[in-house]
Amino acid sequence: MSATDWIENGPPDAARVFAFAHGSGAPMDSAFMMTIAEAIADHGIRVVRFEFPYMAARRVDGKRRPPNRTNDLIAAWSHVVETLGDPARLVIGGKSLGGRIASMIADEHRVAGLVCFGYPFHPPGKPDKPRTEHLRELATPTLILQGERDPFGTRDEVPDYELAKSIRVEWLPDGDHGWKPRVRSGHTEAENLARAAAVAAEFVRSV
Repeated sequence: MSATDWIENGPPDAARVFAFAHGSGAPMDSAFMMTIAEAIADHGIRVVRFEFPYMAARRVDGKRRPPNRTNDLIAAWSHVVETLGDPARLVIGGKSLGGRIASMIADEHRVAGLVCFGYPFHPPGKPDKPRTEHLRELATPTLILQGERDPFGTRDEVPDYELAKSIRVEWLPDGDHGWKPRVRSGHTEAENLARAAAVAAEFVRSV
């Protein structure tokens, strides 16, 4: 993986860098990734998007693949962090899977912060099978932006999990996993995306 495999937004000499990983099913140039990356970059932050090996391979031959094994995803994320350098000015994170893997390496690499966009607290319909054990002692300052109706962790479910004091959860009104609300809620997907990007940018600049 080289810098030519990345998509960058924002000033290249910015004081803060946000490394941004995609979710399990959509690439780094999906509408969600592009919207969030550009909005954060508008705050004077350098945003670097990259793809895990399975997604990069799909870009080459068009074949859909499942995500790589967890150890391989961790290795890919670690490579990005090491390549960008200076963890003191680096915040890492991602959409769903990308954020989850970032949360597994954040403490080890001593990055400045972590942002998760829709954290997969549990498989859909299986709140009794949490993916939160490592979050109990996470030391890295962390922001989780979560839709209130996210099937991977709703506003009613998440408070029951034991999370480290370093973790702050911000709820997006009536949002699903992609933060899309129901029409009757009176909220819009665009509003949730804009709010999430603004909160994330403020967090990146402040940690």
